[in-house]
Amino acid sequence: MSVSEKAFICGVSGLVLSDAERRFLEDERPFGLILFARNLSDPEQILGLVAAFCDAVGSADAPVFIDQEGGRVQRLKPPLAPIYPPGRRYGEIFEADPEKGRRAAFLGARLIAGDLADLGITADCLPVLDVPVAGAHDVIGDRAYGTNPETVAALGRAAAEGLMSEGLLPVIKHIPGHGRGTADSHLSLPTVEASREDLAAHDFPPFRALADLPAAMTAHVVYTALDPDNAATVSKRIIAEIIRGELGFSGLLMSDDVSMKALGGTMTERCEALFAAGCDLALHCNGDLDEMRAVAAASPVLDGAAKARADRALALVGRRVAGDPAAERAEFMELMADGMA
Repeated sequence: MSVSEKAFICGVSGLVLSDAERRFLEDERPFGLILFARNLSDPEQILGLVAAFCDAVGSADAPVFIDQEGGRVQRLKPPLAPIYPPGRRYGEIFEADPEKGRRAAFLGARLIAGDLADLGITADCLPVLDVPVAGAHDVIGDRAYGTNPETVAALGRAAAEGLMSEGLLPVIKHIPGHGRGTADSHLSLPTVEASREDLAAHDFPPFRALADLPAAMTAHVVYTALDPDNAATVSKRIIAEIIRGELGFSGLLMSDDVSMKALGGTMTERCEALFAAGCDLALHCNGDLDEMRAVAAASPVLDGAAKARADRALALVGRRVAGDPAAERAEFMELMADGMA
Protein backbone atom coordinates (compact mmCIF):
# COMPACT_ATOMS: atom_id res chain seq x y z
CA MET A 1 0.00 0.00 0.00
CA SER A 2 1.08 3.56 -0.59
CA VAL A 3 2.75 5.23 2.39
CA SER A 4 0.57 8.28 1.73
CA GLU A 5 -2.79 6.51 2.01
CA LYS A 6 -5.30 8.33 4.20
CA ALA A 7 -7.30 6.74 6.98
CA PHE A 8 -10.73 6.74 5.35
CA ILE A 9 -12.91 4.55 3.15
CA CYS A 10 -15.23 6.25 0.68
CA GLY A 11 -17.93 5.49 -1.83
CA VAL A 12 -18.37 6.87 -5.31
CA SER A 13 -21.51 8.13 -6.98
CA GLY A 14 -22.11 5.78 -9.90
CA LEU A 15 -21.00 3.00 -12.20
CA VAL A 16 -17.80 4.72 -13.36
CA LEU A 17 -15.51 7.32 -11.83
CA SER A 18 -16.26 10.88 -12.81
CA ASP A 19 -13.31 13.09 -13.70
CA ALA A 20 -13.75 14.93 -10.41
CA GLU A 21 -13.83 11.68 -8.43
CA ARG A 22 -10.69 10.42 -10.14
CA ARG A 23 -8.84 13.63 -9.30
CA PHE A 24 -10.04 13.41 -5.71
CA LEU A 25 -8.88 9.81 -5.37
CA GLU A 26 -5.51 10.59 -6.95
CA ASP A 27 -4.98 13.54 -4.60
CA GLU A 28 -6.30 12.05 -1.34
CA ARG A 29 -5.53 8.31 -1.73
CA PRO A 30 -8.15 6.81 0.60
CA PHE A 31 -7.43 3.46 2.22
CA GLY A 32 -10.36 1.76 0.51
CA LEU A 33 -13.60 1.89 -1.47
CA ILE A 34 -17.08 0.73 -0.43
CA LEU A 35 -19.62 -0.31 -3.04
CA PHE A 36 -23.41 0.04 -3.05
CA ALA A 37 -26.18 -0.96 -5.46
CA ARG A 38 -25.67 2.32 -7.34
CA ASN A 39 -22.18 1.09 -8.28
CA LEU A 40 -23.15 -2.37 -9.52
CA SER A 41 -24.39 -3.19 -13.01
CA ASP A 42 -22.60 -6.20 -14.51
CA PRO A 43 -19.38 -8.10 -13.82
CA GLU A 44 -17.32 -6.27 -16.44
CA GLN A 45 -18.45 -2.89 -15.11
CA ILE A 46 -17.73 -3.84 -11.47
CA LEU A 47 -14.27 -5.15 -12.29
CA GLY A 48 -13.64 -1.99 -14.29
CA LEU A 49 -14.72 0.28 -11.45
CA VAL A 50 -12.54 -1.60 -8.96
CA ALA A 51 -9.57 -1.40 -11.32
CA ALA A 52 -10.14 2.31 -11.90
CA PHE A 53 -10.23 2.96 -8.15
CA CYS A 54 -7.05 1.00 -7.54
CA ASP A 55 -5.32 2.82 -10.40
CA ALA A 56 -6.40 6.21 -9.08
CA VAL A 57 -5.11 5.58 -5.56
CA GLY A 58 -1.93 4.00 -6.85
CA SER A 59 -2.34 0.56 -5.28
CA ALA A 60 -3.39 -2.67 -6.93
CA ASP A 61 -4.12 -4.02 -3.41
CA ALA A 62 -6.44 -1.25 -2.19
CA PRO A 63 -9.30 -3.00 -0.35
CA VAL A 64 -12.85 -2.88 -1.68
CA PHE A 65 -15.67 -3.30 0.86
CA ILE A 66 -19.34 -4.14 0.55
CA ASP A 67 -22.30 -4.97 2.82
CA GLN A 68 -23.36 -8.41 1.61
CA GLU A 69 -25.09 -10.03 4.56
CA GLY A 70 -28.03 -11.71 2.86
CA GLY A 71 -31.66 -10.88 3.54
CA ARG A 72 -32.48 -7.18 3.35
CA VAL A 73 -28.85 -6.07 3.41
CA GLN A 74 -27.51 -7.44 0.16
CA ARG A 75 -26.01 -5.02 -2.37
CA LEU A 76 -25.39 -7.63 -5.07
CA LYS A 77 -28.68 -9.16 -6.20
CA PRO A 78 -29.67 -11.44 -9.10
CA PRO A 79 -28.39 -11.82 -11.71
CA LEU A 80 -25.10 -10.65 -10.14
CA ALA A 81 -25.49 -12.96 -7.15
CA PRO A 82 -28.15 -15.25 -5.69
CA ILE A 83 -30.39 -14.11 -2.86
CA TYR A 84 -29.02 -15.35 0.45
CA PRO A 85 -31.01 -15.75 3.68
CA PRO A 86 -30.78 -13.30 6.57
CA GLY A 87 -28.79 -14.24 9.65
CA ARG A 88 -31.90 -15.33 11.53
CA ARG A 89 -32.41 -18.31 9.19
CA TYR A 90 -29.06 -19.77 10.24
CA GLY A 91 -30.11 -19.30 13.84
CA GLU A 92 -33.30 -21.26 13.25
CA ILE A 93 -31.34 -24.14 11.78
CA PHE A 94 -28.83 -23.93 14.64
CA GLU A 95 -31.62 -24.21 17.22
CA ALA A 96 -32.70 -27.52 15.69
CA ASP A 97 -29.20 -28.83 14.94
CA PRO A 98 -26.14 -26.78 15.97
CA GLU A 99 -23.78 -28.64 13.65
CA LYS A 100 -26.03 -28.03 10.64
CA GLY A 101 -26.49 -24.41 11.65
CA ARG A 102 -22.76 -23.78 11.81
CA ARG A 103 -22.21 -25.55 8.49
CA ALA A 104 -24.97 -23.53 6.83
CA ALA A 105 -23.52 -20.25 8.11
CA PHE A 106 -20.03 -21.24 6.95
CA LEU A 107 -21.22 -22.28 3.49
CA GLY A 108 -23.48 -19.25 3.07
CA ALA A 109 -20.59 -16.91 3.83
CA ARG A 110 -18.16 -18.93 1.71
CA LEU A 111 -20.51 -18.77 -1.27
CA ILE A 112 -21.04 -15.03 -0.78
CA ALA A 113 -17.28 -14.59 -0.59
CA GLY A 114 -16.80 -16.47 -3.83
CA ASP A 115 -19.30 -14.20 -5.55
CA LEU A 116 -17.47 -11.14 -4.24
CA ALA A 117 -13.91 -12.31 -4.85
CA ASP A 118 -14.71 -13.01 -8.49
CA LEU A 119 -15.66 -9.34 -8.85
CA GLY A 120 -12.52 -7.95 -7.21
CA ILE A 121 -14.27 -7.19 -3.88
CA THR A 122 -11.99 -8.02 -0.96
CA ALA A 123 -13.92 -7.27 2.28
CA ASP A 124 -17.45 -7.97 3.47
CA CYS A 125 -19.02 -6.17 6.44
CA LEU A 126 -20.15 -9.45 7.99
CA PRO A 127 -20.79 -11.13 10.44
CA VAL A 128 -23.39 -9.16 12.37
CA LEU A 129 -22.72 -9.90 16.06
CA ASP A 130 -25.52 -7.76 17.49
CA VAL A 131 -27.92 -9.51 19.89
CA PRO A 132 -31.43 -8.03 19.72
CA VAL A 133 -33.72 -7.69 22.71
CA ALA A 134 -37.49 -7.38 22.88
CA GLY A 135 -38.66 -3.86 22.15
CA ALA A 136 -35.55 -2.79 20.23
CA HIS A 137 -35.79 -1.06 16.87
CA ASP A 138 -35.91 -3.56 13.99
CA VAL A 139 -32.94 -1.99 12.16
CA ILE A 140 -31.08 -5.15 13.24
CA GLY A 141 -34.01 -7.56 13.51
CA ASP A 142 -33.54 -10.67 11.40
CA ARG A 143 -30.05 -9.55 10.38
CA ALA A 144 -28.99 -11.03 13.73
CA TYR A 145 -28.37 -14.76 14.06
CA GLY A 146 -30.56 -14.91 17.12
CA THR A 147 -31.29 -13.51 20.57
CA ASN A 148 -28.89 -15.81 22.41
CA PRO A 149 -25.31 -14.54 22.70
CA GLU A 150 -23.81 -18.03 22.40
CA THR A 151 -25.76 -18.71 19.20
CA VAL A 152 -24.66 -15.40 17.72
CA ALA A 153 -21.02 -16.07 18.62
CA ALA A 154 -21.05 -19.59 17.16
CA LEU A 155 -22.68 -18.57 13.88
CA GLY A 156 -20.64 -15.39 13.63
CA ARG A 157 -17.47 -17.46 13.92
CA ALA A 158 -18.68 -19.85 11.23
CA ALA A 159 -19.55 -16.99 8.87
CA ALA A 160 -16.20 -15.26 9.42
CA GLU A 161 -14.39 -18.52 8.68
CA GLY A 162 -16.46 -18.94 5.52
CA LEU A 163 -15.45 -15.50 4.27
CA MET A 164 -11.79 -16.03 5.11
CA SER A 165 -11.77 -19.42 3.38
CA GLU A 166 -12.33 -17.52 0.12
CA GLY A 167 -9.72 -14.89 0.94
CA LEU A 168 -12.19 -12.19 2.00
CA LEU A 169 -11.68 -9.90 4.98
CA PRO A 170 -14.58 -10.15 7.47
CA VAL A 171 -15.64 -6.99 9.33
CA ILE A 172 -17.59 -7.74 12.53
CA LYS A 173 -20.33 -5.27 13.41
CA HIS A 174 -21.52 -3.24 15.25
CA ILE A 175 -19.09 -3.28 18.17
CA PRO A 176 -19.85 -3.20 21.14
CA GLY A 177 -23.46 -4.10 20.18
CA HIS A 178 -26.43 -2.53 18.36
CA GLY A 179 -29.03 -5.08 19.40
CA ARG A 180 -30.69 -2.86 22.02
CA GLY A 181 -30.80 0.23 19.80
CA THR A 182 -33.99 2.22 20.16
CA ALA A 183 -33.70 3.92 16.76
CA ASP A 184 -32.28 3.40 13.28
CA SER A 185 -28.87 5.07 13.43
CA HIS A 186 -29.18 5.93 9.74
CA LEU A 187 -31.85 8.41 10.83
CA SER A 188 -31.23 9.33 14.47
CA LEU A 189 -29.01 8.52 17.44
CA PRO A 190 -30.05 5.38 19.38
CA THR A 191 -29.70 5.38 23.17
CA VAL A 192 -29.26 2.24 25.26
CA GLU A 193 -29.98 2.52 28.98
CA ALA A 194 -29.06 -1.03 30.01
CA SER A 195 -26.68 -1.46 32.93
CA ARG A 196 -23.06 -2.30 32.33
CA GLU A 197 -23.73 -5.71 33.90
CA ASP A 198 -26.54 -6.44 31.43
CA LEU A 199 -24.42 -5.30 28.50
CA ALA A 200 -21.54 -7.50 29.66
CA ALA A 201 -23.82 -10.52 30.02
CA HIS A 202 -25.88 -10.15 26.82
CA ASP A 203 -24.41 -7.73 24.28
CA PHE A 204 -20.65 -8.08 24.65
CA PRO A 205 -20.09 -11.88 24.59
CA PRO A 206 -20.11 -12.39 20.78
CA PHE A 207 -17.61 -9.55 20.32
CA ARG A 208 -15.41 -10.91 23.11
CA ALA A 209 -15.57 -14.41 21.61
CA LEU A 210 -14.55 -13.12 18.17
CA ALA A 211 -12.06 -10.48 19.36
CA ASP A 212 -9.29 -12.24 17.44
CA LEU A 213 -10.88 -11.38 14.09
CA PRO A 214 -9.04 -8.81 11.97
CA ALA A 215 -11.52 -5.93 11.59
CA ALA A 216 -14.60 -4.41 13.23
CA MET A 217 -17.11 -1.62 12.65
CA THR A 218 -18.30 0.59 15.51
CA ALA A 219 -21.87 1.28 16.61
CA HIS A 220 -23.33 4.78 16.41
CA VAL A 221 -25.08 4.15 19.75
CA VAL A 222 -25.00 5.92 23.12
CA TYR A 223 -24.73 3.56 26.09
CA THR A 224 -25.64 5.62 29.12
CA ALA A 225 -23.90 3.21 31.52
CA LEU A 226 -20.63 3.49 29.58
CA ASP A 227 -20.51 7.07 28.28
CA PRO A 228 -23.74 9.09 28.52
CA ASP A 229 -22.38 11.90 26.36
CA ASN A 230 -20.93 10.16 23.31
CA ALA A 231 -21.84 7.43 20.84
CA ALA A 232 -19.38 4.53 20.85
CA THR A 233 -17.86 5.67 17.55
CA VAL A 234 -16.69 8.94 19.12
CA SER A 235 -16.16 7.78 22.71
CA LYS A 236 -12.58 7.52 23.96
CA ARG A 237 -13.87 5.74 27.04
CA ILE A 238 -15.77 3.05 25.14
CA ILE A 239 -13.04 2.40 22.60
CA ALA A 240 -10.25 2.25 25.18
CA GLU A 241 -12.02 0.63 28.14
CA ILE A 242 -14.59 -1.59 26.42
CA ILE A 243 -13.61 -2.37 22.82
CA ARG A 244 -9.84 -2.51 23.28
CA GLY A 245 -9.98 -3.35 27.00
CA GLU A 246 -12.83 -5.51 28.24
CA LEU A 247 -13.59 -7.10 24.88
CA GLY A 248 -9.93 -7.47 23.94
CA PHE A 249 -10.33 -6.46 20.30
CA SER A 250 -6.93 -5.58 18.85
CA GLY A 251 -7.77 -5.48 15.15
CA LEU A 252 -8.53 -2.74 12.66
CA LEU A 253 -11.36 -0.50 13.92
CA MET A 254 -13.45 1.40 11.39
CA SER A 255 -16.37 3.67 12.07
CA ASP A 256 -19.86 3.03 10.84
CA ASP A 257 -20.89 5.43 8.08
CA VAL A 258 -20.15 9.01 9.17
CA SER A 259 -22.84 10.35 6.83
CA MET A 260 -25.57 8.71 8.93
CA LYS A 261 -27.75 11.08 10.90
CA ALA A 262 -26.88 9.50 14.26
CA LEU A 263 -23.75 11.63 14.58
CA GLY A 264 -24.14 15.35 15.14
CA GLY A 265 -21.93 18.22 14.06
CA THR A 266 -20.28 18.87 10.72
CA MET A 267 -18.60 16.14 8.71
CA THR A 268 -15.26 17.56 9.79
CA GLU A 269 -16.25 17.49 13.46
CA ARG A 270 -17.53 13.93 13.20
CA CYS A 271 -14.27 12.69 11.68
CA GLU A 272 -12.07 14.60 14.08
CA ALA A 273 -14.05 13.13 16.98
CA LEU A 274 -13.85 9.52 15.81
CA PHE A 275 -10.10 9.68 15.25
CA ALA A 276 -9.58 11.38 18.60
CA ALA A 277 -11.63 8.60 20.21
CA GLY A 278 -9.39 5.89 18.77
CA CYS A 279 -10.94 4.70 15.51
CA ASP A 280 -8.40 3.70 12.88
CA LEU A 281 -10.54 4.51 9.83
CA ALA A 282 -13.48 6.75 8.95
CA LEU A 283 -16.14 5.24 6.70
CA HIS A 284 -18.12 7.54 4.38
CA CYS A 285 -20.65 5.85 2.13
CA ASN A 286 -22.99 8.14 0.20
CA GLY A 287 -20.63 9.23 -2.59
CA ASP A 288 -21.25 12.97 -2.04
CA LEU A 289 -17.99 14.50 -3.24
CA ASP A 290 -18.24 17.67 -1.12
CA GLU A 291 -18.70 15.56 2.02
CA MET A 292 -15.87 13.27 0.91
CA ARG A 293 -13.54 16.25 0.64
CA ALA A 294 -14.36 17.20 4.23
CA VAL A 295 -13.73 13.62 5.38
CA ALA A 296 -10.42 13.52 3.55
CA ALA A 297 -9.31 16.84 5.03
CA ALA A 298 -10.05 15.59 8.56
CA SER A 299 -8.45 12.16 8.06
CA PRO A 300 -4.79 11.61 8.97
CA VAL A 301 -2.33 9.61 6.96
CA LEU A 302 -2.65 5.97 8.01
CA ASP A 303 0.46 5.18 10.01
CA GLY A 304 1.75 3.82 13.30
CA ALA A 305 -0.36 1.27 15.17
CA ALA A 306 -3.37 1.85 12.92
CA LYS A 307 -1.36 1.03 9.81
CA ALA A 308 0.06 -2.06 11.47
CA ARG A 309 -3.47 -3.25 12.23
CA ALA A 310 -4.51 -2.52 8.63
CA ASP A 311 -1.54 -4.44 7.26
CA ARG A 312 -2.34 -7.45 9.46
CA ALA A 313 -5.96 -7.43 8.29
CA LEU A 314 -5.08 -7.16 4.61
CA ALA A 315 -2.55 -9.99 4.86
CA LEU A 316 -5.56 -12.34 4.95
CA VAL A 317 -6.95 -11.12 1.63
CA GLY A 318 -6.66 -13.44 -1.35
CA ARG A 319 -5.86 -16.65 0.55
CA ARG A 320 -8.52 -18.79 -1.12
CA VAL A 321 -9.00 -22.43 -0.11
CA ALA A 322 -9.92 -24.50 -3.16
CA GLY A 323 -13.26 -26.27 -3.12
CA ASP A 324 -16.11 -27.45 -5.34
CA PRO A 325 -18.49 -24.47 -5.67
CA ALA A 326 -21.26 -26.48 -7.33
CA ALA A 327 -21.19 -29.18 -4.66
CA GLU A 328 -20.99 -26.61 -1.86
CA ARG A 329 -23.95 -24.67 -3.26
CA ALA A 330 -25.95 -27.89 -3.55
CA GLU A 331 -25.11 -28.76 0.08
CA PHE A 332 -26.07 -25.24 1.16
CA MET A 333 -29.42 -25.43 -0.60
CA GLU A 334 -30.10 -28.81 1.01
CA LEU A 335 -29.34 -27.38 4.46
CA MET A 336 -31.66 -24.46 3.76
CA ALA A 337 -34.42 -26.83 2.65
CA ASP A 338 -33.95 -28.98 5.75
CA GLY A 339 -34.18 -25.86 7.87
CA MET A 340 -37.56 -25.05 6.34
CA ALA A 341 -39.02 -28.43 7.28
